[in-house]
Amino acid sequence: MHGSSRDSSQSLTVSQLNRLAKRLLESHLDFVWIEGELSNLATPASGHWYFTLKDEQAQVRCAMFRNRNQRLRMRPQNGQLVRVRARVSLYEGRGEFQLIVEHLEDAGAGALQRAFEALKLKLQNEGLFDSQRKRTLPTSPGQVAIISSRSGAAVRDVITVFKRRFPAIRLSLLPVAVQGQDAATEMLDALDTAYGMKGIDAIVLTRGGGSVEDLQAFNDEALARKIADSPVPVVSAVGHEVDFTIADFVADQRAPTPSAAAEMLSPDQRDIAARLLASEQNLARQLRRLLRLLDVQLTGLRGRLRHPGERLREQAQRLDELDLRLARAWQVDIRHRRHGLAVQVSRLRGQAPADILRQLGSSTEQLAGRLHRALAARLNRQRHSLELVSTRLTAISPQQTLERGYAIVLDADGVLVQDAGSVKPGDIIETRLKSGSLSSEVKESHPLVDD
Repeated sequence: MHGSSRDSSQSLTVSQLNRLAKRLLESHLDFVWIEGELSNLATPASGHWYFTLKDEQAQVRCAMFRNRNQRLRMRPQNGQLVRVRARVSLYEGRGEFQLIVEHLEDAGAGALQRAFEALKLKLQNEGLFDSQRKRTLPTSPGQVAIISSRSGAAVRDVITVFKRRFPAIRLSLLPVAVQGQDAATEMLDALDTAYGMKGIDAIVLTRGGGSVEDLQAFNDEALARKIADSPVPVVSAVGHEVDFTIADFVADQRAPTPSAAAEMLSPDQRDIAARLLASEQNLARQLRRLLRLLDVQLTGLRGRLRHPGERLREQAQRLDELDLRLARAWQVDIRHRRHGLAVQVSRLRGQAPADILRQLGSSTEQLAGRLHRALAARLNRQRHSLELVSTRLTAISPQQTLERGYAIVLDADGVLVQDAGSVKPGDIIETRLKSGSLSSEVKESHPLVDD
């Protein structure tokens, strides 16, 4: 097709051409990584960044929009060697070839990141990150070693949180450099020192935030292996929440911030105080219920317990009843016999003959003798029975028990102690003997347990 004869309906506008070129570029080229020197940086009020990437032989225009550059912690500078991840595109308005940048990092940082990923994969394949090998943090450690910079804000935050939450925990600070050429070596030496200290229950390895280069010491392979060999749990609290180091992965626990590390290892004394108060109140309630139950049991036992004096009074009353019955029986018997005698006398008088009178007199004398003998025998039996009752009463009297060498034990209220379980250690008891009494304090009680 020759230009002179071409149909004007088949021609393209400049806009159409640029749009077609943009589509062809974006559809045939995926995201690419590009390194170059940053120049001509422009940061208008919109928040977007516009700059040029160049090397010795060429350059390319770049745009990084606000929603992407806000995620970066670094601020690029003209002349800086950077590495970008971008889509190849074309700016239609000027027909300029350009890159739409999604991510930007310092070229040196990119090398460090690649080294970081390689070491991470290596140690992960060796199992150093496995959760099975990691130890549980102590719930209430007695002593914690802190490995950090002496003057950093991180160590001050850690100490402040420990003192606020549980000041009884002893803290041992092992100061080290946390960045620079000698930082990894100093941290290795500090870990060796902590491993040799007695009483250390956990170790906190911490520093504040920083760039990838600042945190590089915590990506040291020897340091990672030393942490993995720790005899006590290690908490890594390096940088901010978004910062990750090899030490974080190999440690027994990663804390997002230094303060969080202290919170992981220190119980809150306010929670402990609240739990103690709740336990105290619960114990007090249980003791009150137990005391009420024991009081009811004691009241029941007191109702069943009879004082020896009461039993003596009952026996004395029984003796009086027997004495009265004996006297009444004696009087009835006498009246009966007197009545018989009167009948005989009456019969005798009615028969008149002297012989009968003599016989009756003799019979009367005999009957009188029998009567007196019977009365004497009856009295002797009653007297013997009375003596037996008196002897029995004497045998069970408390004084007779004391005379035989036994003792009577009374509690502080004067109540007879019959069961070792009715007194407890610390109670005062009185022991009555044949002569005098003793006061003593119960040291131990051994109640008889029924099989």
